[in-house]
Amino acid sequence: MTHFVIIGAGECGARAAFALREKGYDGEITLIGSESLAPYERPPLSKASDERSAAPKFIAQPAKYVESGISLLTGVTIQGLDPKAKSVALSDGRTIAYDKLLLATGARARPLPGIGSESEHIRSLRTHADAVALRKAMVPGKRIAIIGGGFIGLELAATARAFGADVTVLEGLERVLKRGVPEEVASVITERHSLEGVDIRCGVVINSVTEQNERAIIRLVDGDAVEADLVLVGIGAVPNTDLAACAGLKIDNGIAVDELLRTSAPDIYAAGDCCSFPLAIYGGRRVRLESWRNAQEQGALAAANMIGLGEAVSAVPWFWSDQYDVTLQIAGLAEGAVQHLRRDLGDGAFILFHLDQAGRLLAASGVGRGNAVARDIRLAEMLIAARAHPDPAALVASNVKLKSLLAA
Repeated sequence: MTHFVIIGAGECGARAAFALREKGYDGEITLIGSESLAPYERPPLSKASDERSAAPKFIAQPAKYVESGISLLTGVTIQGLDPKAKSVALSDGRTIAYDKLLLATGARARPLPGIGSESEHIRSLRTHADAVALRKAMVPGKRIAIIGGGFIGLELAATARAFGADVTVLEGLERVLKRGVPEEVASVITERHSLEGVDIRCGVVINSVTEQNERAIIRLVDGDAVEADLVLVGIGAVPNTDLAACAGLKIDNGIAVDELLRTSAPDIYAAGDCCSFPLAIYGGRRVRLESWRNAQEQGALAAANMIGLGEAVSAVPWFWSDQYDVTLQIAGLAEGAVQHLRRDLGDGAFILFHLDQAGRLLAASGVGRGNAVARDIRLAEMLIAARAHPDPAALVASNVKLKSLLAA
């Protein structure tokens, strides 16, 4: 009987394990995770909820793994990977042989240069335990300082305000979400935070972060200082590639895989946040995506290719963020766009369409209350996948349905 091993018991790894069964694989499956918890959803960690220490949202209950014949090992780390022997060494002393292996090792929070290990007053967010610790500090009268004006930092700012804490966001670039969304969309998000009383400071340079008298102190190069009960470092994530690199696998902004998610080593695949892959709809450009849906989709895709179905990566990148009552959604990759067209949807909601020199739709960025942009972003995603060259006048005309452009 063959044995497939999956390293990384997060969204991607868990989805891959169940997808193997759904696609008919009847061999052994071992799913290995370093956390003591069963696989759970990560998006809720940064988003507001009614509870401070709610149980994680499990992808499946433990009994489901047993029913599906999936051996779930939690609280176990990998000490080594030997591609030639086709085996992995575990922290509990065991060595497990595999016929095929999936690396779904995810990413870790990027540390702020100059700061050592995390402490009670200086933290980042990656796990459920991190989220519980952060939310315990988010109470009225407490001050939270967030370093980084990206998605994670701003979502946590909204969560902290929902719990009544005072919040200051420090961003080194000239505006928030600089790398993620157009300025028009970022302006809406900034204004919403300002209405909630969040102090957003852009273009700042941090000199040091220290702890003193049960508080953290952020000193800026301009001489100013920000004191906080808790500092959250939210400046991005780093793919977990150490295991792959030590095993001699090719690394290129993550574990490098081909269109079938195969690594440079035979019978080893990689998927999710940890890998970079060529995307055919963007001319084979190599990308790495950190998103919930990408983790889901690549988990299922890796499973398909591990059993030989030969399915290439084809999904359009998609991302969303909820902050207060505002939802932001992005489909596609806007790099290379030279034309940006706005479609107003009413009640302040709008979508920006990003087209290249030839008029091809590359991406769409939308923002609005609730689900105001969801339907049109989904249609835009389909247009991007079709490599469509829609009529610019029709894109901006709110009385023209995007579905008609897809039909055309």
